[in-house]
Amino acid sequence: MSTTVEIEPEPLLSPADVTAAEVDRVERALIDSSTRLPVLVFYTSAIAWLILSTLLSIVTALKLHAPDTLAEVPFLTWGRLSPAQFDILIYGWASMAGMGTAIWLMARLCRTTLRHPLLLISGAAFWNLGVLMGTVGILAGGSTGYEWLEYPGYAAVALFCAYLLIMTWGLIMFRFRRRGHVYITQWYLLGAFLWFPWLYAAAQLMLFVFPVQGVMQAAVNWWFANNLLFLWFGSIGLGTAYYMIPKVIGRPVHSYYLATLGFWTFALFSSWTGMQRLIDGPFPAWMVTASIAATILTLIPVATVGLNHHMTMRGFFPLLRYSPTLRFTVFGAISYTAFSFVGVMMSLRSMARLVHFTEVSVGYTYLGLYAFFTMVMFGSMYYIVPRLVGREWRYASLIKLHFWSATYGIGLMVLLLLVGGFAQGVSLNDPTLPFSESMDTIAPYLRGRSLSGLLLTISHFVFAFHFGLMLLGFGRTASVPTFLNPLEREPGGGH
Repeated sequence: MSTTVEIEPEPLLSPADVTAAEVDRVERALIDSSTRLPVLVFYTSAIAWLILSTLLSIVTALKLHAPDTLAEVPFLTWGRLSPAQFDILIYGWASMAGMGTAIWLMARLCRTTLRHPLLLISGAAFWNLGVLMGTVGILAGGSTGYEWLEYPGYAAVALFCAYLLIMTWGLIMFRFRRRGHVYITQWYLLGAFLWFPWLYAAAQLMLFVFPVQGVMQAAVNWWFANNLLFLWFGSIGLGTAYYMIPKVIGRPVHSYYLATLGFWTFALFSSWTGMQRLIDGPFPAWMVTASIAATILTLIPVATVGLNHHMTMRGFFPLLRYSPTLRFTVFGAISYTAFSFVGVMMSLRSMARLVHFTEVSVGYTYLGLYAFFTMVMFGSMYYIVPRLVGREWRYASLIKLHFWSATYGIGLMVLLLLVGGFAQGVSLNDPTLPFSESMDTIAPYLRGRSLSGLLLTISHFVFAFHFGLMLLGFGRTASVPTFLNPLEREPGGGH
């Protein structure tokens, strides 16, 4: 990865002296300079929310096996702390990191400098305000009770208005793009920009403005939660991976036709998922069956995306030894495949009867939201931030500590939740066991989850500290990227 440089006045050159590479370099520097402030505002806000969510998650995980901890403090009871922590992770960290990355990618791929930066900064300010009001509202006892939609109405209005500002900017940027090829990353990002307001507005209307009745509320709730994971976070994560992997290794995507097939099948089948979470519930059989079928059919985009990424990386896997961006992004891409296969297994009726109402659902969510999406976002930040601040990451050792603590932390957490949840389901389905004894089977796994949370805490604080050094100008003033290991040979790619 070459660093972003300040553009110095240069002597006038004849057209023959100006090479295409020099023009391209200057163009990229101008685009990066125009996106610097808005993207860093989104990234700084996202990391601040990630740290807060991490601190709250420590207490939340502890309460699962030590419920008397801080029980005398009303706003720190598990029923308030858990939704507050998870909504901060979704709307504070993941959404803001995703939007910051999407802003930079759209500007780069549209090949035009950022227009109306104040629109984006205003959107970030309103979004932060919405997350803050929503979090305070939940802790004060004002939760709506709907999963992933716990923020009170006034916070939801702030979030939606903020998003309209950000989405408007995205459409304006695409409208004024330089004419030419529309990249697959742009397809995913535009899809995400348009899908989120549809999902969020539809859920708010059907649950709070013109509420549906009875069990249909649960159907709307799970439709929203599942599609937020797929169509919002999934689209941004896959679009980012499609940009970062080819960019780092210096070769194009293996097959544009596979990428196109993957996108359209992803858009078609993912939007039908969600009802498989309600197997054996009081719902029309066709709704649940259609959702199960759609979940299974999502293996088509999973296979095409996985094959495309693998063939693009073929011959370049040794670069994982050097590039932080590549290492985080490839880990996230592999986790996307695992996330999809676990989702298919959970949607089978025979398996659903075992893992319903267990920690398997939580493990599945963290597999998608953290192991896939968050790791891809970390990788994108390691690529983008040096181009915004004009310096390289200072310590390779901190990047390695961040990667390995995050990898072991999320790997251990997901494994414990999936295995422990399955054991919990088996116990719950055993009629000879009292309910209290069946719940005891999950306790050792929950204690292990607390340990995995400490590893994630280390990784988040290390990354926040390293990011702070970059913001304060303490990065390396070098012309080469920060590699994870000493170079034995020239790796032949970017950062």
